[in-house]
Amino acid sequence: MKFLLRVTEEYRVDSENEATQLEEKCKKDSAYQVIKCTKQYKERKQKGEVVDAWYKVTITKQFTDEKEPINIYTPNYTLGSTFDKEED
Repeated sequence: MKFLLRVTEEYRVDSENEATQLEEKCKKDSAYQVIKCTKQYKERKQKGEVVDAWYKVTITKQFTDEKEPINIYTPNYTLGSTFDKEED
């Protein structure tokens, strides 16, 4: 039997507020535990001028313990998944 232990996902968002919202949304999900989350401000410059700016959010999710695995989780990554949609 195989168990998914943890994954690290990276996201690009437009603002620090969106980065914080993404982190909070992930922390509320009971399918895993967020064990690390970092937000990093990034810029793209041309000729010394900022032409694009964003935040890179890196989230490490733990699904089960390596020594005593209890959860079986199979990720489903699809383009435009429901993760992107607003909850009511």
